[in-house]
Amino acid sequence: MSTVVGMRKAQDMPVLRAAAAEIKARRLQLNISQEELAHRAEVHRSFVARLETAQTQPTLAVLFRLASALEADVSEFVNAMSKRYQTELRQTLDSTRP
Repeated sequence: MSTVVGMRKAQDMPVLRAAAAEIKARRLQLNISQEELAHRAEVHRSFVARLETAQTQPTLAVLFRLASALEADVSEFVNAMSKRYQTELRQTLDSTRP
């Protein structure tokens, strides 16, 4: 049985944290504000803030717009998130070991 954190399953948190870290890192690398990223991706600034703090997740359509707004190929963007996800999983497992 899985643990629920708010309305999310605990096992979802590593993927949310991975996406948050990748989005924020790329935004900072481009030296753009959350507001500018939101404008480029056609989403609200508060949505970008919630993405970057792992409080929400984008739809597939928004993921494609975010990749474009961050000047990234969507497959490379998802691959980078996947690598961060693997790191998050290892850290989560390590923190639960006695």
